[in-house]
Amino acid sequence: MGVLGEGKGSTLVHILVVILSLVAFGFSIAAERRRSTGHMMPVPDQSNATYCVYSSDVATGYGVGAFLFLLSSESLLMGVTKCMCFGRPLAPGGNRAWTIIYFMSSWAAFLVAEACLIAGATKNAYHTKYRSMIYAQNFTCETLRKGVFIAAAVFVVATMILNVYYYMYFTKATAAQGARKANRASSTVSMTGVGYA
Repeated sequence: MGVLGEGKGSTLVHILVVILSLVAFGFSIAAERRRSTGHMMPVPDQSNATYCVYSSDVATGYGVGAFLFLLSSESLLMGVTKCMCFGRPLAPGGNRAWTIIYFMSSWAAFLVAEACLIAGATKNAYHTKYRSMIYAQNFTCETLRKGVFIAAAVFVVATMILNVYYYMYFTKATAAQGARKANRASSTVSMTGVGYA
């Protein structure tokens, strides 16, 4: 009964992690498509100064949204598994080894994705101030380079896949440990019964 309940819980967590990650991925793609662009305009009544006019800043909001959804996905999984360190022990063997590998890999991908998202959102929100026209040909309006949010989207997907495998092997390792304890308890009871007989 406990194993069946755990299987259902595993499916639910998988679904939530995938959904939250896919939403973060969608926001990342939307942010890349809606990056702000700028062009220089002369300052009224000033012949020696220009300023930058930018398009919509909506990409910053998309980037922050992706950051929060991915953070929610990671927090959910780490809360369920108690970061692998504070919950039930894992049974020794291949499942535990893969759990550790996927745990570390997912955290690495997660940190890179979040760094790209927050850096992209911050840079996209930056607007160039007034610039002198003396060297106007050397100036351009500050904008976010192409590909930052795409890189974030790639690592969001990598984080999602690694988290799915991490939780799958974590579930196997904890279930194996529970079965091992049950078998040990059963053997102890059997030995006690033989002794009394």
